[in-house]
Amino acid sequence: MRAEALSRAKVVFTLFDADGNGYLESEDFDLMAGRVVQAAPDAGEAEKDALRDAFRQWWEFLLGELDANRDGRISLEEFTAGVLTPERFRDALGAFAGTLAALGDPDGDGLVERPLFEALMTAIGFQHANIHALFDAFGPTDEDRITTGTWINGIKEFYSPDHADIPGDHLVGDPVS
Repeated sequence: MRAEALSRAKVVFTLFDADGNGYLESEDFDLMAGRVVQAAPDAGEAEKDALRDAFRQWWEFLLGELDANRDGRISLEEFTAGVLTPERFRDALGAFAGTLAALGDPDGDGLVERPLFEALMTAIGFQHANIHALFDAFGPTDEDRITTGTWINGIKEFYSPDHADIPGDHLVGDPVS
């Protein structure tokens, strides 16, 4: 596993550990879903419900795949040992990524505007400077938008242990300047 992938996994674990107790638990995913939905006030109720469901399904999938000692929660060690296995996570991750990107596209035109992208990524817990660096790395249009497909692919790539020097690496480490 590349060092970059391990760093990305550790960042994701920290963000998913919404209550900061050192473990991923069902409540963490409920907290994060609430924050993300709140960051998209213009999204429709169906999209908001879909995101809440996606967070719940993502949690249930992670629990089933990574909770090695079956204690109902996931430690950092359990998370990093298995989360970066693309063949195990491809479908679940794709569904989650698609739902998040759809929330960022309330008008359904296939484009996500920077302010909403920033609001959603901030709700997840990423730093503002890193969010903007990521958005810029995605190659926005002249109207400062990215396609939902670009974001979905970026999320999938972020969880791939064989990738390095990807746009998602802007989210890892100290805020960029």
